Amino acid sequence: MADDQGPLRAPKGTKDVLWPESARWEALVARFAGFARRSGFGLVLNPMFEETRLFRRGIGESTDIVGKEMYEFEDKDGRAMALRPEGTASVVRAFVQHRPALPWKAWYVTPAFRYEQPQAGRLRQHHQLGVEALGTDDPDVDVEVIALAADVLADLGLASVDLTVNSMGCAACRPPYVEVLRAYLEAHRSALCDEHRERFERNPLRVLDCKRPPCRAVSDGAPRLVDVLDDACAAHFARVREGLDALGHPQRLEPRLVRGLDYYTRTTFEFLAERLGTAQNTVCGGGRYDGLVEEIGGPPTPGIGFGMGIERLLLACDAEGVFALDPPVPAVFVVDLTDGRSARDLVAELRGAGMAGERAYDGRSLKAQLKQADRSGASYAVIVGAEELSAGVVTVRPLRHDSEQRRVPRGEVVGYMRALIEGTGESGEW
Repeated sequence: MADDQGPLRAPKGTKDVLWPESARWEALVARFAGFARRSGFGLVLNPMFEETRLFRRGIGESTDIVGKEMYEFEDKDGRAMALRPEGTASVVRAFVQHRPALPWKAWYVTPAFRYEQPQAGRLRQHHQLGVEALGTDDPDVDVEVIALAADVLADLGLASVDLTVNSMGCAACRPPYVEVLRAYLEAHRSALCDEHRERFERNPLRVLDCKRPPCRAVSDGAPRLVDVLDDACAAHFARVREGLDALGHPQRLEPRLVRGLDYYTRTTFEFLAERLGTAQNTVCGGGRYDGLVEEIGGPPTPGIGFGMGIERLLLACDAEGVFALDPPVPAVFVVDLTDGRSARDLVAELRGAGMAGERAYDGRSLKAQLKQADRSGASYAVIVGAEELSAGVVTVRPLRHDSEQRRVPRGEVVGYMRALIEGTGESGEW
């Protein structure tokens, strides 16, 4: 029966990433993995869905993520589940469940799901790279984590990136500040945006995170948490900033930087891509969450981490004209003018020897196969016709320079091609 609702398409707020665009994704993840591995982080893989209570307890009931944006459902046993809206809570849940040795340093790459209006670089299903370091509250770990993110961005070639930092204080110094902020916002209630005019009392810090012009104007004059930190939090923050300066990572204090999640304590930070404008330009953000492990049922364990959005990060690269990778191309394209068996076997041998090999199918003509070989970007064509097959040779034809083609014994072709590709010499006969 014909479908009267039209052709099937990807759901709103999602995107198919096809070849060759996906080659940049592969390269980005590989580069990130290299930096993480050198910094002592190991890969962790978590479920795409968790019990809803994990995110309600971990992220916070008052956040937009939990209150408005989570994809929630009941499974067939009636349990409340949710697609993961961010990476940290699931990694911390895994830590609480499995109790690895401390300090524990993990990195991840994952889809994240938020039912919100699709934005540039932030779809309803978007993808995050991130790290989490649990088991120490040493401010030098904060420096190490922020520096790791900075190094990744610099390695991609991004130059117009602004690092902003703040301190959220702790359970001792933040509550008195929240009351002072609540009183300030009450005095300026009429000037707030419609949403926060009605709900700022529940969590005044959300107003600082609001990007709407009315709330931005009010928060410009709001009291600053960084000015009332207790001695321990002030010393921690000073050490973080001193460490970033020592490693050559300039940063800017942003007192409104609260990151929109309830679990943050002390250090928070964001990297802003200036070429993306001012509305949706955060390419990496994170901070310390010293109470999160305890909040979801584990022992008191400090932690810090960050998330880096792949889609927005690639938009920032495009805006600066960097990390524009060409997709990988085969080194050798086998042209078979016989029955296809030679192409089948030669391609397998070349690939088995570590060379990228490709071929045509369906018994196409010499002209058609050579045209496909040229489009593939291959450096060489290896041609097998009836004459070559009978003589036990192949014809090697350069595709990217003007050298003459050459005949090579069939049994020597793999070694010959390796020598050509590696630039170590040639064998065979013209």
